[in-house]
Amino acid sequence: MTSSSRRGLPHLAAAVDLPGEYEFGAHVELIRLAERGGLDFVTLDDTSTGAGPGAGVGPGPGPGLDAVAVLSRAVADTRRVGLVPMVTGPYAGSADGEAAVAHLDRVSRGRAGRRIDVSGREPSHLAALTGPSPQGHAVRVADAIDGPARLAAARYADVVLARVTSRAQARSVRDQLRADAAESGREPDSLRVLAALSIDLGDGEHAAEPGHGGGGPRRSARGPLYRGGPVDLADLIASWHRDGAVDGFHLIPVEPRRDLERLVNGTVALLQHRGLFRTFYPGGTLREHLGLARPVGQIAGGRT
Repeated sequence: MTSSSRRGLPHLAAAVDLPGEYEFGAHVELIRLAERGGLDFVTLDDTSTGAGPGAGVGPGPGPGLDAVAVLSRAVADTRRVGLVPMVTGPYAGSADGEAAVAHLDRVSRGRAGRRIDVSGREPSHLAALTGPSPQGHAVRVADAIDGPARLAAARYADVVLARVTSRAQARSVRDQLRADAAESGREPDSLRVLAALSIDLGDGEHAAEPGHGGGGPRRSARGPLYRGGPVDLADLIASWHRDGAVDGFHLIPVEPRRDLERLVNGTVALLQHRGLFRTFYPGGTLREHLGLARPVGQIAGGRT
């Protein structure tokens, strides 16, 4: 079994989505909170192609919330936390979409990531982002749900978000991704596998409900769900990472303001007290947060 000290510290990321909220300021407030906790990065779903009252909110192609625009606004109010717009659909692979993420990466001085579509075996929008960036190009984040998607993620992604409901499943998924990465000619240590969990911390400091916290997440309509207290979540994060099941976690708050605050001031603070999570950012780029080397070349896929 590999110890946490030898593997480094776990990586933590959080979603800052606020359903029905179209004001930039509310999202920026959550992003600043995530940075105060030292999280590696935040994600924000893009709804600019869907219905909503936010028409004209940023440069996106339609009404709704433009994730790139919101995260670009957050650049001035933050200094270190990574910023990852989860853009989907045709805009994600369009010239305008690529340019928007490249601009975010430049103005944030290398803190941007981008979601890549791995629904097919050969993702269609993996050209390196143009323009200077302290981290080479934006970190590639993939949401790996099934077998074919995981094969593509292992070949092309820097970070894989895996929806798992047990430590054993998480370890199996991580081991398979690393093996697939090696088979495709990549160094397995160039890949970070984060368990993607929705979190409901409404129980405060009370013990997690049976089968949730100490027993692990459970399946739900929104995907793997942890329901319990910040202390139990800290124990889960520490134990899964210590056992080599994951490189970290991507956490999606059920009640964004409440759960992110309890995550940062409860779970993260406890992990920091135990010496199991960073208390400061040692670098400035998202790749540095994740312990990933700067790409040598601007190559789409395979070795870089």
